[in-house]
This record gives sequence, C-alpha cells and structure tokens, in this order.
Amino acid sequence: MMGSLLLVLAGFAQAKEETGIEVKVCVVDVAGAPVPTAIVRHPQEADRHRVNAQDGCFPASSIYTPDGTEIRFTSGMDLTLEISAPGYQTEVITYQVRKRRNNILLTLQAIEMTEEGIEEPIITFKQDKPREATESP
Repeated sequence: MMGSLLLVLAGFAQAKEETGIEVKVCVVDVAGAPVPTAIVRHPQEADRHRVNAQDGCFPASSIYTPDGTEIRFTSGMDLTLEISAPGYQTEVITYQVRKRRNNILLTLQAIEMTEEGIEEPIITFKQDKPREATESP
C-alpha cells in the first residue's frame, strides 16, 4: 500500500515537472479594473500573449522560443516578462518562480496624452528643392 502511494506521488511530481509550474499574470489599471488589451511577452519568445479580456489574466507553465525550444517554468527560475497595453506604460518585471501560488498582480500606469505634446511631423521628399529667387525683367 505504502509503495503504491509513493509511486503515485512520484508520478505526479514527474508529470508536474514535465508540464512546468503555472505562473498567472493579472494586469489591472490604477482603479483595479482588468486591462483587457494587455499583452504578456517573454524576451526570448517571438509570440505575444493576450490576457483574458474578462479578468485581465494570462496563465502559462512554459514558453516557446523562436527555434521551437520549450522553456518550462521551474521552481527557483528567474522569469522576465514584458507587459504592455495601448495607452499604458510598458512594464518589464523579473519574478522568481516558486513551487506554488505564482500569481503576479501588475498595475499599469496610464499615459497622459495632451494635444500640446503632439506635433505634426514634417515630411520631406527627395525631389523637394528650395526655389531660387528669380529676377523679374
């Protein structure tokens, strides 16, 4: 009986290690409301992951690098994530993964936009040349 229990626990531990430890990132604004347009990305990963629009959370236990290598989240691992959303300042965080309860709550600061700070761009073309002053006869 005790031997079979140990085998079950060992199998569970091995399955947990194969899938990685789940890390859940929840993105909210200053008022505490979820940011439905937030995106979570790892620097080594090409894909961008959208959060759930209802609760603003993104759970993951591993990521995939551009060459197809899977990086599983393990206990003690330092995990760097970039969180961004339109109209908010981008945040880069580093989190040390624990065995349990890896819930990250991140508050994004809104970017204040005023019309004074927006300037119209000056667009130049290759063919534009200043006209020379000509004398009138």
